[in-house]
Amino acid sequence: MAIYHFSAKVVSRANGSSAVASAAYRSASELHDDRLNRDHDFSNKAGVTHSEIMLPEGAPERLNDRATLWNEVEAGEKRKDAQLAREVEFSIPREMNEKQGVALARDFVKQQFVDRGMVADLNVHWDKAKDGTPKPHAHVMLAMRDVGPE
Repeated sequence: MAIYHFSAKVVSRANGSSAVASAAYRSASELHDDRLNRDHDFSNKAGVTHSEIMLPEGAPERLNDRATLWNEVEAGEKRKDAQLAREVEFSIPREMNEKQGVALARDFVKQQFVDRGMVADLNVHWDKAKDGTPKPHAHVMLAMRDVGPE
């Protein structure tokens, strides 16, 4: 039986959050935060089976680099309580295999966000629940501001 979960939240400095740290955690990678002059290393985190930046038409290719994308987002916001990104999290049906789940997540993110001009940082997690069953879900981080050629 499929279990449905969909939630959205804001990554904000007011909560003590960093867009770079959030992206590093969700992608299970190591990223350097230029604003804080600090490395965020979550490369030992297990369960991330797919990770990619999806760019809308006309977005600069340099934003395909996760560190560049989120450091530019951080640099563009000056307020100490700045809202940096939206995060959308949704479940993937357990009945799907990883390949089908990633395809479903990519299609949804492309249609709902990328085709509407947003840069999306998609990370698919294929964790295990406490009872040992798969708990597939996706995290999508979206910049709060529009991205143009510059």
